[in-house]
Amino acid sequence: MDDFVCNKLTEWHLSNLIKIFKDQEIDEESFHDLDDKEIDKLITKAGPRIKFKRQFKLFKKEQNTTDRETVDSSAQVCPSTSGTSNKEKRKLDLQGESSKSQSPASKRHCGTKPRPDSEEILTKVKNIMSFVKKRLPAQDNKLSNFLKEKIKNLETDKREVVGVFGKTGSGKSSLINAVIGVKNLIPTGDVRACTSVMIKVEANPQNKTYQADIEFITKEEWKDELFHFLGDKADQEDDYYPDFKEKLSALYGEEKENKTSEMLMEKKYFKEIPEFLENEKKILTCESAEKLSTTLVRFTRCDLEDEESKVKSLFWPLVKCVTVKVPNNDLLQHVTLVDLPGNGDRNKSRDKMWKQVVENCSTVWIVTGIGRPAAETEPWEILESASSLMGNGGECQHIHFICARSDENLNNREAILKRNMKAKKVVSEEFSQQETIKKQFSDECLKVFTVSSDEFLVKNHLNPDETEIPKLKEFLQKLNDCHSETVNYVSGARGILSLMQGASRRDGAGRNTDVCTDLDKKMKDELDKVRKPMEEAYKAFEKCLSEGVERSTSSCESVLKSFLHPKKKKGGAFHKPLKCVVENGGIHKPKNGKEMNLNGQLASCLIDSIDEEFKKTFPNERKCGPFNNVINTFSLDTKSLIEKYKDVELQLIFLKTEEDKIKTELNKTIRERKKKIYKSLTETIGKNMQKGYSKAAGFRGEGSLNSMRDTIEEHVRAAKNIMFERAKDEMMNQLRDLMKEILEKLKKTMQKSIELSLKTDGDSIPDVAQQLKEVNDYYNNLKAQQQRP
Repeated sequence: MDDFVCNKLTEWHLSNLIKIFKDQEIDEESFHDLDDKEIDKLITKAGPRIKFKRQFKLFKKEQNTTDRETVDSSAQVCPSTSGTSNKEKRKLDLQGESSKSQSPASKRHCGTKPRPDSEEILTKVKNIMSFVKKRLPAQDNKLSNFLKEKIKNLETDKREVVGVFGKTGSGKSSLINAVIGVKNLIPTGDVRACTSVMIKVEANPQNKTYQADIEFITKEEWKDELFHFLGDKADQEDDYYPDFKEKLSALYGEEKENKTSEMLMEKKYFKEIPEFLENEKKILTCESAEKLSTTLVRFTRCDLEDEESKVKSLFWPLVKCVTVKVPNNDLLQHVTLVDLPGNGDRNKSRDKMWKQVVENCSTVWIVTGIGRPAAETEPWEILESASSLMGNGGECQHIHFICARSDENLNNREAILKRNMKAKKVVSEEFSQQETIKKQFSDECLKVFTVSSDEFLVKNHLNPDETEIPKLKEFLQKLNDCHSETVNYVSGARGILSLMQGASRRDGAGRNTDVCTDLDKKMKDELDKVRKPMEEAYKAFEKCLSEGVERSTSSCESVLKSFLHPKKKKGGAFHKPLKCVVENGGIHKPKNGKEMNLNGQLASCLIDSIDEEFKKTFPNERKCGPFNNVINTFSLDTKSLIEKYKDVELQLIFLKTEEDKIKTELNKTIRERKKKIYKSLTETIGKNMQKGYSKAAGFRGEGSLNSMRDTIEEHVRAAKNIMFERAKDEMMNQLRDLMKEILEKLKKTMQKSIELSLKTDGDSIPDVAQQLKEVNDYYNNLKAQQQRP
């Protein structure tokens, strides 16, 4: 194997494949001739194979473009290359020995080209930066190492997550199919969907097939579930798996009879899904959406329609999540749609994943029927139960209440549109009266859509715009358009190349002291501006939480009474639910009805005390940054410095891109950390309650209900004087740590960038004038695209 192949695999972050390629004697020539069949033989593991194929596809596309450009340009500016092989041409293109060498993308050609789209620009700039990285000196050099690390860290990919809630029969599947423009992708009709399995729908950038990645719960989790239900030590009276018989019947059929948990874990029951036993994903690929959908039914549906399929095992009890990947779909380029269960799941890993997805949703679609949307209890209960996870505990900016099947039972346009207007009005009025939801979201967050997937396709009574499917498509397109992957990459590449070119020229070295002095002073002033509003927010939280501690201490007795002695459940009817609560650390998710969360109830006064301040300090709207937008307004004012110090303009351009990048990173860090800070109150209460829960869970037999109640009450009375104070201290500690990290990261990142761009010798850095010109052109192209109406 030659250096070319080794470098390519390293560049693609697949250095673990180097030994395989070396053993198979893959050199540069054979590398170019690899096809899918050879790649499948060469790389047996799915993950690395998928990554390699994606990179190889881009590589081949770029090579084809380069070869065409070479032919076009040779007639005008290139000497004859007859007798020179394609392989030799590629070697010449990739050599960087001369400071005037050009990257493959830098070759010029005749005629006018159409303006490239953002994906093409991203591919070209990535190739330029890969070429530039190879030209940096290999020896241990401070500036060179810094530049290599910067190029490596250019790649980012933040997908926008749209969560879709709605009960079976609400029209969710038809809606998703219609919006993304793929028929029969997600099964519709009377087949009952599994309420546990999440289905993610996103783009397939690797190839043109429809693909499903199936992620299972672990075999250890399934073994534990079997043991709890079937094990000799299981207390059948207190079993908290009321639907487990349904799971057993789905997976094992009549085979479940008279079997122990150990027997039901035998390999013979999992012959069709060996990946489950190996804790790996199962990957299905099909040429059509309909075929994939049919194959997936056994993994996502609780029951099937045809008699033949009923004799087969259904695998949904073992499935945690299914990711369906759709080829050639622009709306899913940077967006993931997630069909979500309404209230999480009793399986801990499924519930953890559910919460993570809900927390990461930037938009939520609540789908319900058009009939009585404001009176339907389930969509509002879903929204209420998840509101804190999506709001202060998440990053949701948009709530779309979607009244589906707007043409149902009506056969003329005027009647449909009249009912649509009424539905929009009553939903908006109902939203404004939802106190729990309004603590997290303002009226501006809500939009109501009345859609008809059928009418969008058949156009019997409504034109396409009146079905409002195009409005949802337009919304997804805007999410893609505002996605900053390409802009961030190209902007960062422009900054790095500016620094390299400035360092290679070493212009203005004698005046660098002056500009550094100005920058140091500006840095100090700007950090002070960041520090002040953060300290004000800290004091505001401390005041709110102190009040919350007082209210929590005085009200916890009434909270306990309400939770432990519910009016609707008398005596033995409450025994099983309470047993589930204490066995599961204070939380129980019944098959039907609201979640029981004693930790959340005990923390409610603390949470109420900070909700308003939290929303103000950490708004989900991206245009309003955290801490009174202070991160976004941080600026070293490099624009005015460029006018003053023209000779270090390129270095100052780099500093501007570094400033933009660190602000983006800090906003992302704050967005993630604020979720943990918000959850800390409930989690700290839960930890302080564990001793009481463990003791209560030990009671059995007659009188155990009252014993559990008494134990919980005694534990809270003994702990209340310190438990709520600890929760407050934990939140304040996390907030202080975040503030400290923001200031340190901002200061260290910018100081290091100033030092390496203006105070470090750049003798060994190659000339990149041509590459900088190209990337500048691409950057300006992207800016022009963004400004277009």
